[in-house]
Amino acid sequence: MMGGLRNAGPHADIDKYGRRLSATEREKLLKPYLPPVTIKEPPSEHTNDRSGSFHHRPRVRPAIRQLVYSLVFTVVHLFFSIYIRVRQLYHTIVGRILTAVHYHHRTPELIRRDVKSLSKIPKHLSVMLELSPEGGKKDSLETLLNDACEITAWSASAGVPTLSIYERTGVLKASLPNLHRHISRTLTAYFGPNSPMRPTVSLRAPNMPSYSPPYSPETNSNDASSAPHLNIILIDATDGRQTLVDLTKTLAEMSQHGKLSPADISNDLIDAEINESVMGEPDLLILFGDRIVLDGYPPWQVRLTEIFYAQDNTGGVGYHIFLRALYKYARAEIRFGR
Repeated sequence: MMGGLRNAGPHADIDKYGRRLSATEREKLLKPYLPPVTIKEPPSEHTNDRSGSFHHRPRVRPAIRQLVYSLVFTVVHLFFSIYIRVRQLYHTIVGRILTAVHYHHRTPELIRRDVKSLSKIPKHLSVMLELSPEGGKKDSLETLLNDACEITAWSASAGVPTLSIYERTGVLKASLPNLHRHISRTLTAYFGPNSPMRPTVSLRAPNMPSYSPPYSPETNSNDASSAPHLNIILIDATDGRQTLVDLTKTLAEMSQHGKLSPADISNDLIDAEINESVMGEPDLLILFGDRIVLDGYPPWQVRLTEIFYAQDNTGGVGYHIFLRALYKYARAEIRFGR
């Protein structure tokens, strides 16, 4: 019998006498080594047991918190909506009053009278115009040409010698002779056909030949020599960052080929090259939008430029905005840092 137990091995289902154990006996043999079995009753739906992982509890505090957040957001949104509406109404009424009080009636004498008390006039005035996406392309272009011509007449009457007009797409640069004809007709409407004070106009655009036709043959040479001259520069988005990129490539190639020393590259050199290829830095930049958006305007030229815009302006180009910009520039104190 002992030899049979040794041959059966430690995992055989037999007792010490060699008798095979039944299933009930095997369970009875393992029962002392098993943990006690407790039967738990299922929790009731109204039982307030916090240990239950699947027990649903009403979330009162998050709901109240969300309600407070929504109420605060609604109140703040309502407050700022009323504030913006009142501000827009105020600026609209002020703009209408200024338009009625300072209307120029296409008379240069009235414009000179409006700017007569100013201590200084910008030698280089720059404006930003936009091709309106509303309406047809022909109507938008006609509106853009009219705005450019009106600003030219205002600048000439105020004594501004240089005017730069920025239009992002470059549609004004497409036909300089056509723009010059529109400007000539507008100046004739302001100054008259035979006035000795009717200014001469020359158009220029970067990388394009200057367009400056001779003065009207109806005026003699003495009057023509004494008439003021207005230089107009047309720029677009390609004359901004792309010009800086091209200039950087040119200076780098010249330095690599030994034509220019890296020590010679300075702010004065870059400023001189940009002034020659594009234009100089304007004294005053007028935005006719309701906020400051340069929209690709040449960045190098606005380092020290005085920028003016009319808040909440929805009327586009207006003479009262032009006049307010000149008044602000005259009162501005420009300090150059060391």
